[in-house]
Amino acid sequence: MKKGNTITRTTLEALAAKRQQGEDRTDWAKVDAMTDEKLEKLIADDPGERDLKPDWTKAKLVLGMPKKAISLRMDPNVLAWFKQQGKGYQARMRAVLRAYMEAHQ
Repeated sequence: MKKGNTITRTTLEALAAKRQQGEDRTDWAKVDAMTDEKLEKLIADDPGERDLKPDWTKAKLVLGMPKKAISLRMDPNVLAWFKQQGKGYQARMRAVLRAYMEAHQ
C-alpha cells in the first residue's frame, strides 16, 4: 500500500465539529455554488472516475434474511447502553452478535 493511502472512519458529528473549529479545508461556498452541470463535468474530467460505468444489466436484487423475533433476557445496563446509541440499536446488537459468531466459526 502506498504511504498516505489510508482509510479512516469518523462520525457526522465529528466532521461537523471539525468544520466549526476551522479544520475543514473544503471550500463549501464554492461547492454550494456549483451547478449540477459543472459537477458532472468535473467528474467526467477526473481520470479516476472516467472509466467507471457500471453494467446494471447484471445487477441482482439481494434481500436480507427475514429477522426472527425472540425473547431474550438482557442485563439492564447493557440494553441501556445500546439504546443510548440512538435509533438502530437493535441492528447494532445484531451486528455485534454476528461479528462474534463469525469470529468463532
